[in-house]
Amino acid sequence: MSLKRFSSAICFSLFALLGSIPAHAADAPVSRPPEWAQPVEMKYNFFQMSPTLYRSALPDAGAVPLLQNLKVATVINFLPEEDSSWLKTPGINQVQLPYRTNHVDDADVLKTLRAIQTAEANGPVLMHCKHGSDRTGLMAAMYRIVVQGWSKEDALNEMTQGGFGESGHFKDGVRYVMQADIDKLRTALANGDCSTSAFATCSMKSWFQTVNLK
Repeated sequence: MSLKRFSSAICFSLFALLGSIPAHAADAPVSRPPEWAQPVEMKYNFFQMSPTLYRSALPDAGAVPLLQNLKVATVINFLPEEDSSWLKTPGINQVQLPYRTNHVDDADVLKTLRAIQTAEANGPVLMHCKHGSDRTGLMAAMYRIVVQGWSKEDALNEMTQGGFGESGHFKDGVRYVMQADIDKLRTALANGDCSTSAFATCSMKSWFQTVNLK
């Protein structure tokens, strides 16, 4: 992407997020870059990010044949409600990692990225929230950046202009992505750490458990 095109795309995203242009104008790009998540089933806001990773809004029982056709082996749910109400198919693992974008921290991101990587070893993965835009969008962007090596700018362009929902939904996610220390996240992910901070709740709990075992 040229510097001029890149700058224009970022400015467009920021203006959309701040409400300076109509929200619907940022919902779908004029031409969709091939590296962005590609639509599979718009009823569920269902997109394919990679050969082994999909994203969507909250599915229902009607989506099960689609999951089976795509050979989805794991469904990761970012909602407080379990998927067992609609997903009763044996052989599809259910992982629940509820969080809120306005309270997300590095521990949430690391837990999700680690869950995705672990699940991908067993087959394709679907991650979802209610609408498939903000919570799913944030984790999709962090997967792009931390795991796949995308720049923050490219990941934010996909998140805000990829047609996943109204641009106003992404403010908290964009704020987190912009301030995230990617090097620390990559190191923590590789080392198996629960957070980038030694003072995080999960880190302190792990430290106390280690001390008590000595």
